[in-house]
Amino acid sequence: MRLRDSAQTCGRVVIGLALTPILTGCYYLQAAHGQLELMHKREPIDDVISASNTSAELASRLQLVQEARQFSVDALHLPDNDSYRTYADLQRNYVVWNVFAAPEFSLQPLSWCFPVAGCVNYRGYFAEDKAVGKAQRLKDDGFDVAVGGVAAYSTLGKFSDPILNTMMHWQDSDLIAVMFHELAHQVLYVKGDSGFNESFATAVEETGIERWLVSRGESQALAAYRDRRERRFRLMQQVARARDDLDGIYASAQSEADMRAAKQLRLDDLQRTLLSEFEASATVAPAWVSGELNNARLAAMILYHGRLAEFRALLAECQQDLPCFYVAATERSRQ
Repeated sequence: MRLRDSAQTCGRVVIGLALTPILTGCYYLQAAHGQLELMHKREPIDDVISASNTSAELASRLQLVQEARQFSVDALHLPDNDSYRTYADLQRNYVVWNVFAAPEFSLQPLSWCFPVAGCVNYRGYFAEDKAVGKAQRLKDDGFDVAVGGVAAYSTLGKFSDPILNTMMHWQDSDLIAVMFHELAHQVLYVKGDSGFNESFATAVEETGIERWLVSRGESQALAAYRDRRERRFRLMQQVARARDDLDGIYASAQSEADMRAAKQLRLDDLQRTLLSEFEASATVAPAWVSGELNNARLAAMILYHGRLAEFRALLAECQQDLPCFYVAATERSRQ
């Protein structure tokens, strides 16, 4: 999970639906409709930049995207295809809304299985009300739930994914980092292992944005990125400690009432710790910190960083050589 807004706490969605007439059911129909809408609104970035009604700010940022996209091929050895060479304005703040769920006394999130993408630990909806409705039904069934808007989107290269207006409110370095992250999914994606996939892509993202900023001599932006990354690391350490404590509570022989009380005390303590981190840096805490914490929210938080240390070490073993890292990570995925 990322920490820039609610999208980062509930992940960036991977949609792996084959858009064929055999798809049935409301969930698949809304996903097919949403994907078709997105494809319909794509425009070549060159055309958007040259259009008379494109603002100077948007044109400048899309030019930056083009430069970073070429850098992703030349320097990071990421796929040279049509992904992120178009732009789509969806005229909304998020592309999809993700729903996470976990049992009241377990940190193991529910998973849902789909064509192409395999099993993932969230369910994505192109309409917020549909996500909220699904979350409420899960809550009624006794699950902890978390819902969050997602600004970035990947179909794992099955379609030519565009840069979206939903991504444009981020800082330049974050926008480029997300693109590197999503392209990394096209290098390696293991069906049914969201933790592996997201931690791998985050490792690629980290080294990619560092090299990008160094190549442009943007020392201040690099320092700011490293500060945010270090804060994120500290926050995830606190989350990991809380998860360990909660695992112990859930494995205990306490009554449900006692477990429920102990769970809430630990979550309240975690929230105070996270809020103090933002207060210390004079930074406004995002909604995922100030809002309700529960098992589903913690599952969403850890998704992007649960195996990140492992992939950082693997990259170090390859002496920071990305082609070597991609091969080593692929071999690791088969173990």
